[in-house]
Amino acid sequence: MAGKIVHIELPAKDTGRAMEFWSSLQGWEFKSMDGPMEYHMFDAEPAGAIYPSQSGERGPVVYFGSDDIDADIAQIRGLGGQAENKTAIPHVGWFARCEDTEGNAFSLFQSDESVSAE
Repeated sequence: MAGKIVHIELPAKDTGRAMEFWSSLQGWEFKSMDGPMEYHMFDAEPAGAIYPSQSGERGPVVYFGSDDIDADIAQIRGLGGQAENKTAIPHVGWFARCEDTEGNAFSLFQSDESVSAE
């Protein structure tokens, strides 16, 4: 899974409008997830979601698979990039938001169903 794009997110000013657009364009069906924020998953290759944009964010968020998110975070930092600490997704895994040396945003994801919902 390492290095493979495993998930994308599309921030939206209007999630209903965005879901209608992508459903009409790609035929995606959406499933709204329970949780602390509005999040609408679609099943495609790769899978992804639409959620309300925050702080004016725009453009897709690409998630690369990781076999060892802690080592990848350390390597990104060692190479001069930026990486937030990993964040738990209960019963799913871990993610971390990152930037390369040119300021391009991306994220990492490591599957781990044993992550608890502390």
